[in-house]
This record gives sequence, structure tokens and C-alpha cells, in this order.
Amino acid sequence: MRYALPLVLFAALVGFLYVGLHRDPRLVPSPLIGKPAPDFALGTLATPDTAVKRADLLGKPYLLNVWASWCAQCREEHPLLLDLQRAGRVTLVGLNYHDELGAARAWLTERGDPYGLTLFDPEGRLGLDLGVYGVPETFLVDASGTIRYKHVGPLTNDVLARELLPLLAQLSPRRP
Repeated sequence: MRYALPLVLFAALVGFLYVGLHRDPRLVPSPLIGKPAPDFALGTLATPDTAVKRADLLGKPYLLNVWASWCAQCREEHPLLLDLQRAGRVTLVGLNYHDELGAARAWLTERGDPYGLTLFDPEGRLGLDLGVYGVPETFLVDASGTIRYKHVGPLTNDVLARELLPLLAQLSPRRP
């Protein structure tokens, strides 16, 4: 009986570790799903001194892609973002996170700019409000400014086809 409690605690710990090892780390539940995107007033890479606000983005759905010039995985997803932009299926808004202005501008000049607008968040304040803990991360925001989906890690064609594009089709107004 004396060893029963430590044995039970050890078994519980092993059980938690076993379950944790078999979970997909990209499936991070976000408490913001179904809630309005946080308010912000940030400059852009093009015009750092001119503030863009959350209200300026209302009216149609968009993907908010959090990226940085120092992010290796952002390089992986970048060609996909360029293809998505060329297809014109969704508005892409970039959120340059914890970066330097010159480095971010150079990165987009070298690789191509898929974003209709790139917010500049050098201190990571909006990223913090969004619960970003690494880049890249992507949010689907509806026309009313409500966050509908969050993806952690680089976007892939599979994620686009299975998750994002069907959700986007539900959010986009039907054309007669």
C-alpha cells in the first residue's frame, strides 16, 4: 500500500506524456476562434508612419499571415502564398512580426510580395494579442473581423484544399 500512490502518480504521468507525444503540435486551439480580431493601429512596411486599424480591414474575408524575414519555415510557404495571390481567391494581409523594417522589405523584394498589405509589428504587440507563439501562423478572418480559423506552421496545398478554401467559400458572398 505504501508504494501505491507513487505508482499511480507515475502511471498518470506516463499516460499524459503518451497522449502528448501523439498530438499534432499544429492543432493548437485558439481562444480567439469565433471572436473579433484584436484592435490594433500599426504602420505598414510601405508606410510605417501611417496607421492601419482593424476597422480598415472590414468588409471582406482575408487571410492574416504572420511572418518574419528571419523565419526559415516562412520560406517554405512563401511560393504557396504567391500562387494564392496570383489566383485572386482571397485577400492576403501580412503581419511582419518581430522584424527589422529593412530586412522585411528586402525579403519581399527578393522573393516577391504576395500581400495586398503588410502590417509592421516590430515589438510583436498584435502578435501577442493574437496568441502567436511562433511564425508562420495564419488566421482566416471574416468580413465582420471575426477570426474563423488558425493554422500554426507553414501553409501547405493540403491545408488549403481541406480546410482554408472550403471555409473561405462559406464566408464569401455567393455570386448570382
